Amino acid sequence: MPEGVDAIWCLRQIEGYQLARKKLPQWADKEGIWFPPRLSMEQCSSEATARYKAEVAARLCSSITSGATSLIDLTGGFGVDFSYMAPQFGKAIYVEQQEVLCDAARHNFPLLGLGNTEIINAQSGEDFSLSNLHYSLIFLDPARRDDIGRKVFAIEDCMPDITVLQDDLLKNADYVMVKLSPMLDITQALRSLHCVREIHVVSVKGECKELLFVMSNEASTEPLSYHCVNLDTQDEPFVTQGSQQTAEYAMPEKDMLLFEPNASIMKAGVQDAFAAHYSLGKLHPMSNLFTKKNDVDVPEGIPARAFRITHIYDFSKQSLKQLRNETKQANLTVRNFPSTVADLRKRLKLKEGGSIYIFATTLNNNSHALIECKKF
Repeated sequence: MPEGVDAIWCLRQIEGYQLARKKLPQWADKEGIWFPPRLSMEQCSSEATARYKAEVAARLCSSITSGATSLIDLTGGFGVDFSYMAPQFGKAIYVEQQEVLCDAARHNFPLLGLGNTEIINAQSGEDFSLSNLHYSLIFLDPARRDDIGRKVFAIEDCMPDITVLQDDLLKNADYVMVKLSPMLDITQALRSLHCVREIHVVSVKGECKELLFVMSNEASTEPLSYHCVNLDTQDEPFVTQGSQQTAEYAMPEKDMLLFEPNASIMKAGVQDAFAAHYSLGKLHPMSNLFTKKNDVDVPEGIPARAFRITHIYDFSKQSLKQLRNETKQANLTVRNFPSTVADLRKRLKLKEGGSIYIFATTLNNNSHALIECKKF
């Protein structure tokens, strides 16, 4: 325990431990860990996403055949990502501008078994000289708040601004990995960043948490690859090169299977590649719902929610009357449909919840439909 411990510090440790029990269980289990101010705890990666970065780092590291491997994290923060990636490298350097976080790192890293690390307190990551050194991997997690604490999402608004630093970073590393907001527009990001080789869209239990852009100056004839993962679920990772594949159109029918791709696939914009890979038909270019006949086995671990279609209603008065008479409660989703869930639920007099799922959507012939399903 540091000298001059006061009540504020003790309360911070209690709060930090409570947050870590869910977010960082391995850290919470280590006796003596120092926790940072609440904002740093909120901004740090979860254990699940940090482990995933370590897997990516290890794969990248394995492709480097010359010399000892090295990692530098220019935005160290609480050090969660760094702590999981560092063991994959012969040498690892943590750089952080806040002294309180450097103090925590000096105390915590030995407790976590990190013996190959160097801790540097620098004014900012971009001020730390890279000119005479080469690294296997440079990692950055730019701060996504402006000078007055408001959240920002555009790459150019984050600190440091990767668009300004990227050429120097690429000169000094085999690979550069940048963690960015899940709110970021991927297409716009690709216009701003050079030499992007991989995009990782990382979700946890169906919620998109972060984007990872892997950059490299190495010449490559391979197209950009998208890696869509949904951690802590049974979903298999979905990897595709390019996002231009097309899927065949299909009209929904009773007893068909209906698939809703997971959040990572939707965010990456590779729904058609997903559909082509699993031989699914799509309902409409903008609906992002896909079908397959119910006479084939569904691949285990398919990265999507699967349903069996029990009924298809159009928007005639007779059809809507039948729905209201037969279905009193359902989970309602709108996809590419000119109404909100609240308005449609009121119109259909549907209670929320239950075992029935209704997708209000637009079909390829531009007609509207209510597709009633049950979980498959």
